[in-house]
Amino acid sequence: MAEFGGWEMPIQYTGVLDEHRACRADAAVFDVSHLGSVECTGPDAFTTLQRLFTNDLNRIEPGRAQYTHFLDADDAHVVDDIIVWWVEPERFFVMPNASNTDRILDALDTDATDITATRAVLAVQGPNARARLRTISAAAAAVPRFAVERVGDWIVAGTGYTGEDGVEIHVAADRAAGVFEELVAAGVAPAGLGARDTLRLEAGLPLHGHELGPGITPLQARLGWVVRWDKGDFRGRAALQAERDAGPRRLLDGLAFSGRQPGRDGAVVSQDGREVGVVTSGNFSPTLGHGIAFAFLPPDFEPAAEVEVDVRGKPLPATVVKTPFVTR
Repeated sequence: MAEFGGWEMPIQYTGVLDEHRACRADAAVFDVSHLGSVECTGPDAFTTLQRLFTNDLNRIEPGRAQYTHFLDADDAHVVDDIIVWWVEPERFFVMPNASNTDRILDALDTDATDITATRAVLAVQGPNARARLRTISAAAAAVPRFAVERVGDWIVAGTGYTGEDGVEIHVAADRAAGVFEELVAAGVAPAGLGARDTLRLEAGLPLHGHELGPGITPLQARLGWVVRWDKGDFRGRAALQAERDAGPRRLLDGLAFSGRQPGRDGAVVSQDGREVGVVTSGNFSPTLGHGIAFAFLPPDFEPAAEVEVDVRGKPLPATVVKTPFVTR
């Protein structure tokens, strides 16, 4: 266990490698209750969220989920990346990262309530996740990808952050331990934040505080698809449009290493003795058997370019590659 964003969270149960492989090959359950939950209700909820976030809620409907960004109004950096669950016509669950819940609440001028402490969120992920879950709740197992449905006293969304199929279950806090134990009894492996990080990295998914955060815009992170320019105004639009017109000064790329050791967050990337970028996340890939990393590099870098990463004073060769590193 370790502190994470003000929460006491499991880093591992049996070991990161075991838990990672269980999710890739079978099914794993992650306690992701450190994600915030802000409930937005009322006739103005849609308009408020539409104005705050980059994506376009008109592209979905009640009973669907959407990935979106909340930008800084001045320089368009990604204050947070968010999943919105559109639960009912005038009811939304906004799911920020743990440390950003208060910021989201402050920005909302509609009926909004922090319900984080009242519930837990359990992510059941993996190629056999639905089959394992079906023994507990066939209805929950049948929720389609990016759909949102009420199943008894659960709210279930076909979302996750591992690159695998699965669902996330929004369950009352006092029932969460029982549901977790039922899942484990059904053959779903308990997994911690260590495996969640290696899984999301293999899947090429950004992590707030690393690939997203101060100084980093959606365009730099290659997440321009999250921005719907045709929706009208949204927070940070003017600054982001200026960057789009000028062209981002750097872009997020993948790095592959020949050995097990990767570059880590903050490691300097060089080419021909010239500093060209910085690593934002790095780890050993259990699926590929070698080190991988994200790094911000100049926009003219192409896949197959050779670079060096400073690992504790030692230059480690790496190759620029497209992400995701592992495709499912």
